[in-house]
Formats: sequence, structure tokens, C-alpha cells
Amino acid sequence: MELNQLATTFKEVFNETDYRSFFAPGRINLIGEHTDYNGGHVFPGAITKGTYALARKRDDNKVRLYSVNFEQLGIIEFDLDNLDYDKAHDWANYPKGMLRYLREKGYSISTGVDVLFYGNIPNGAGLSSSASIELVSGVMFEKLFDLTIDRVELVKIGQQVENQFIGVNSGIMDQFAIGMGKKNSGILLDCDTLKYEYAPLELEKHLIVIMNTNKRRELADSKYNERRSECEQALEMLQKELNVSALGNISSEQFEAHKHLITSEVLQKRAKHAVYENERTLQALKALKAGELAEFGRLMDASHRSLRDDYEVTGIELDTLAEAAWAQDGVVGARMTGAGFGGCAIAIVEKDKVDAVTDAIGKIYEEKIGYQASFYEVSIGDGAKEL
Repeated sequence: MELNQLATTFKEVFNETDYRSFFAPGRINLIGEHTDYNGGHVFPGAITKGTYALARKRDDNKVRLYSVNFEQLGIIEFDLDNLDYDKAHDWANYPKGMLRYLREKGYSISTGVDVLFYGNIPNGAGLSSSASIELVSGVMFEKLFDLTIDRVELVKIGQQVENQFIGVNSGIMDQFAIGMGKKNSGILLDCDTLKYEYAPLELEKHLIVIMNTNKRRELADSKYNERRSECEQALEMLQKELNVSALGNISSEQFEAHKHLITSEVLQKRAKHAVYENERTLQALKALKAGELAEFGRLMDASHRSLRDDYEVTGIELDTLAEAAWAQDGVVGARMTGAGFGGCAIAIVEKDKVDAVTDAIGKIYEEKIGYQASFYEVSIGDGAKEL
């Protein structure tokens, strides 16, 4: 939907024409998967698909929220004095949580609002639509009520909503990439310290293609917890001789010299992924700063292989997409992105070859898997902002 269509819908729903427009992107992680909880780095970027919010202040205490994506739920209405989580309020708990925690932190939001939301992030694709709703809501409250909120603080409030209000135990990468994103830049982020650095991702002749397996991710949560505990066990064994607090603090040389301490082959593979994947994120920063896109692509491919062979979180669907992409002319690099076991892979592809590449990958995928994958072209865009 275009903004002018959303304006028409806003008028139909709220009977008002006076509003301001806001946008928060979705995100992809370019490299650095399953490194965040191992004390390593991630390398996300904000994308040009995301969540729009058209909003106006009211002169009473009512909050009225409407989503074009969930029309059947109609207007969800509550009062500024009742900002508790309510299962019946479904998606609206995300903006409600932001409103609650902003007020709890002393930010003055004194009247209600009318807001129309619309998101064009593909459903279930793992591109972080929930963090996108959180940050578009945060920026909207900030601007409508003339607040001054440090952007990293807003990012942390978004994570707090996810963890405490919604009850999902996720890290900070999604909100950070969406709140801090910058056009044509990836972000090297240390999830522990929140130190970050922008890396130029000038893709003049290339696009990022998101390849959705269209597989529901049933396994992701249980395997996520399993991998986390495997890494903790491996770390304990290494700590007998190494004075480190996380796998992300270990260099590949140190790992190779001490891996014999890890008595299980499986645990050794898990730790190897965490150590080498963290190094790949640092090499990726170097490659982009030097303008070496081909080297960045090679690191993406290596990341997928490590996730497939050492971390074992890909599965046949993601492997089929990545391996089919590697075989195509015009593909710089491809890998799974997200937790794995379904969800999406990404590829950097020469612009004039995108159609041929996606056709070829699509055919291979459908023949092997039995149903279709979906493809979306995106660019790396800015973080959450008023339009």
C-alpha cells in the first residue's frame, strides 16, 4: 500500500485528516549468527520494508489503534490508565508496552492517540516485525509529544517490551538494527557492550534478495535453547585453561590450541562455530571498509557452511536455497539468516541478474522441497524515523 492509500484509510477509520507519518524498518542479519549469546558480534542492517504508523494526538485519555494487516480485529481501544498486557489486544500489545514503559521512565505522554499501522514485512519471515512495531511506536510517541529520548535508550525500551511485556527472551540485535540503522550501512555490534561501528555497504550494482523457505519454524526455539546450553558446556571445559568469560573472547588460534579440552566432538563443533563466526564478523567489517564486496560474499558463504556443518541449524530447506544460490552467475554470496530451521536466507545479487537468479533458485527449490519459496528484493535503509 502507498502512503496516500493509508491516508484514505486513516480518514475512513478515525474520521480525521490531520496526522503525522512514521516508519520503522525490518532487519536482516548480514553475518554473525548465533554469536550474540556467545559474547560475540553481529552484523545487521535495516531494510527498506517495515512498519508505517499514521498518528494524531487526541484531547482525552483514549488510545485507539488499528492495523491494516489485522482488519478483522477492528479498532483496539484502551485507556491511558490501563496499560496492562491483554491477550485479547493481540498485536496492539507491542505499542501498548512501549507506551507503558516510556511513561514508567518518566516521559510525559499526557493524552491518548489515534494510530493506523501498516506493515509490509512478509509474515513469519523472521525479519523482525515485532521490533519494527515497537520502534515505530517509540519514535511516534517521541515526536508527537516533543520528548527527547536517547536512541539507544529507546532501543533498550523496545527490548524490555519484548522480554518483560510480551515474554519473549530475545537479545537486543533486532531493536538495535531497527532503531540505529543507516542507509547503505551494515552495523557491527557487540551485543554485550553495545559498542557499534557502521560499515559502508554500497550496493550500487547489487540488491539483497531475501529468500523465504515458507517453512514454519517449529524447531527453532527448542534447538536454540539446546545450542545455547551446548556452548555453555564447551566454554566451561575451555575455562580450565583459558581465562575467558565467553566464546566470543577467544581467537581461532587460541581455540585450535585448546580445543582438546572439549571432550565431546559435538560440543567442539558448536564452540568452533561460535569462535570462527565471530571472527568472520570482524573480517566482514574490514572487507567492506576496503570496498571488497567479493570477500564479504565469501565470508557469507563460509558462515552458512559453518551453520550447516558445525552448528547444525540450517535444515534441508535453507541449505537448498543457499546452495542453489551459490551455483548462480551474479550471486556474490548467500547464507541463512536468523535462528535457522526455516525462515529465510539472503543473497547479494547483481541487479540485472536478479530475475534469472530467483527463477533458477525457485525451480531447484520447488523440485527438491515440493513447494515454492518466496523472493523479496530489498535495499539497506535508514532506521526508525518520522517521514
